[in-house]
Amino acid sequence: MLRLSKKTLLALEAVVDVAYNARPDPVQSKEITKRQGIPQRYLEQVMQQLVREGVLKGVRGPRGGYRLARERRRITVGEIVRVVGAMEAADDARDEAKAAARETRGSLNGSGEAMTAPAEENTNGGSPLGEQVVRPMWDSFQADMMDKLNAITIDDLCREAETKDIKPASQAGMDFTI
Repeated sequence: MLRLSKKTLLALEAVVDVAYNARPDPVQSKEITKRQGIPQRYLEQVMQQLVREGVLKGVRGPRGGYRLARERRRITVGEIVRVVGAMEAADDARDEAKAAARETRGSLNGSGEAMTAPAEENTNGGSPLGEQVVRPMWDSFQADMMDKLNAITIDDLCREAETKDIKPASQAGMDFTI
């Protein structure tokens, strides 16, 4: 089953939370972590990347937090998925580089010279079946999925929350019965 990464789901929830609750003041990350039940240090990494990419705007000061950088109808789910995907790809590349460095250090013999390597592995990404049949199918599927995600805006998700009668944080604890 195809699933979005935990980090992607977290980013989507956080952006929708900001869009839904940032009136009139910005939403503080500690409020988001309390509502969403996620560690603040984990959330901050994602939020800072969303600020750098122009999805969110950071507001400094004692009443600071996060706001949307644009109208919620102009931010798509696809954009957030791409931002987090790029973050995860950078993390993966960093992890692969570290693993390659460890492997290189491990392949030196006692005199510091490289030992002879076994026969070269196929590093071009796979077999002809994989490259000409499976990978194009997967790429096409991902393009179709991104088209669908690009058609869903944060405004759509906020309206969905309203239809589910989910109250914004500013109204959640209010009771006006006498």
